[in-house]
Order: sequence, then structure tokens, then C-alpha cells
Amino acid sequence: MAGEAEPPTKTAAAEGGFCEDENQGILLRKPACARRRRVEHRRARVGALAVRRAKDSTDESSNSSSPSDRDSDEGLVGILAAGGEIRGREGPGARLPCLSHGAVSLIGRRREMEDAVAVAQGFAGGGVAGYDFFGVYDGHGGAKVAQACRERLHVVLAEEVAAGGWPRAEGRWREVMAASFLRVDGEVESAAQGESEKTVGSTAVVAVVGSKRIVVANCGDSRAVLSRGGAAVPLSFDHKADRPDEMQRVEAAGGRVINWDGYRVLGVLATSRSIGDYYLKPFVISEPDVTVTERTDKDEFLILASDGLWDVVSNEAACKIARQCLNGRMARMFPDAVSECTAAEAAALLAELAISRGSQDNISVVVIELKRLRGRIS
Repeated sequence: MAGEAEPPTKTAAAEGGFCEDENQGILLRKPACARRRRVEHRRARVGALAVRRAKDSTDESSNSSSPSDRDSDEGLVGILAAGGEIRGREGPGARLPCLSHGAVSLIGRRREMEDAVAVAQGFAGGGVAGYDFFGVYDGHGGAKVAQACRERLHVVLAEEVAAGGWPRAEGRWREVMAASFLRVDGEVESAAQGESEKTVGSTAVVAVVGSKRIVVANCGDSRAVLSRGGAAVPLSFDHKADRPDEMQRVEAAGGRVINWDGYRVLGVLATSRSIGDYYLKPFVISEPDVTVTERTDKDEFLILASDGLWDVVSNEAACKIARQCLNGRMARMFPDAVSECTAAEAAALLAELAISRGSQDNISVVVIELKRLRGRIS
């Protein structure tokens, strides 16, 4: 692209002697390349037990993992090898809401996998001109609520849409999303067995992507970010206990936000909204914030991710890495480390960046390609 520095030589990049910026340095220095090569060998050895790839799939992602998958020499989970699942779709983008998508969900440095990812293409819209659904759910206290959200939220939303007609006004979208989140919250509460399951919850960020608009609903601190003309545009708002409006809401309900170990928390929960967490009702609520964004010709891709990514990577850095992957620049500059310019590869690179930056959480990333970027080689 015009005005950008000349790419380094292959030798310089392989030896780690040159990096355009800090993020590329973390991702593409020699240890990262070696880690990726180890993963490729492991993938060849264990096949579908480690990583499953699927084209034109409408199934939801599986998020199983175990500590035995860990890299013993580095104490890290190899990218794509520990419960990570990548799914992509290519199609004639003139009529599809999305050109393709990629999803990665990793256990990271946690002992248990509590994240979940859902993808439902052609959801509730009928045919190729319909809407696609994407969701990222970050569980805490256990995986049960996140898994329930993965299985049910898009189904319930489709039922709410069918009952009242497809929403056209922004206010109607808020009603439909709020009703869907509340229904799933109620279902999870009804299914809870014993006091221990009342301490289990999950954040939820979902995107309904159509050819003309993107609707995002968020409950908790997972996040949705749109790349528009190279700029990072947040489409959701984190529900942190230290947000002034959230603190006021909690206090109005009779609760109290305390400072614990450097974090503002409600009880032991840093987020002020979630599905589940019945021991903290009514201070923690399941009502989502909803944004309705009209699509433009400048909209490039959408990133949904759990805070395992966002705690260590900014909106701007995430969009920059994904953009340079999707436009093919990463593959041209670092062919030994980046082999594709796809949404699946972009999601994998973001997960690897989070691990390299020391993320201590499960990491789930969904990248949704909205248009072909200039410079990409098919």
C-alpha cells in the first residue's frame, strides 16, 4: 500500500531482526514461528482430535480442551492445538451478509475451558439474503452457562423474531434482544441444580449481520469491534463494575461495589452484567446494551472476542493485525509464519498475539469478513 515501509527480506524476518511494529514483533519473531511449526507437526500427528477445519459449515463450534494439550516446554497452549476450532465459509459476497468467517477458541493458560462460540449462518432470515448470527460467551465459575448460551441464544432470538416480525426500528431490536437474553437467563436459572450452580454465569456478545445492518447485543465485558475504512469502531460497551453508570445502577438496587485487589468488583465478579450468577441478583442483570449500525462500503470486517483478547490487545491493535492479514500483507512479509489471508488465519493470529502478550484467560475470537480488502491475493 502507498506510503508504507518496504517489506523486510525473508532472512531478516526469519531471524527476528526486523519488525514493523511491536505487535508484529511479538507474533512473528523466531520463537513464534517455531511454536507454529510445532503445532503443524502436532496437527499432522493427531489430526481431527486437535483441530477441525470445515468449509460451508453451519455447525456450532466445539470448545473442549484438556491440560494435556499444553506445550510442555513453554507452559503455553499451542495456537490451534488445544481445543481451538476454525471454521470458515466462502461465497459469492454480492448477496451474502458475510464473505467468510473464522473462529478460534483456546483454553490458554487456564486449567478449564469456560468460553464458548456459536455460529449460525442464514439464521432466521431465509436463504442467502438472510442474516448470519455470531456469538462469543465467556463463562465464569464453570462452563455450563456459556454452553447453554451457545446452544440456545440464537434459537431463542429466531423465535422472538418469528413471533413479532423482523425488526426494522432500532427500538424494536432492543426489545427483541432484551427478551431473548432474559429468556435464556430464565432457562439457565430453571436448569440450575444446587447452590453451586447459582454461582455460574457467562458474558455474551452477539452480532446479527445482514447485508444492510449489523446488530450487536452485549452483556458483560466481551466486545465487538468493527473495522471501518481502517479505523476501529466499537459496537459494544463493556459492563465493568467500575463504570460510573453501572456503579450507580448497582447502588440504586441496594448493592455495593468494592475495591478488591486493584479491581472494582461486585462480590467477586468484575463484570456488572451477565447471564446466570443468580447469587448476585438483582445487582447483576442480564439486560444487554444493543447497537444497530447501518453498513457502509467502508466496512471491512468485524471482530467478536472474549476479554482474554481485549485485556491485553487494544481495539486498534486487533484491527490492524486482522486487516494486514486479510489484505495479504502479513503473508507477503512473513510467508514462513502466515500462510493465508483469511478470516480464520486472522482469528488465529489475534489469539496468538493474546497468548504472546501474556493473557491469563481463555481466548475466543471470531473474525467476520464483510468485504474483500484491496491487495489481497485470492
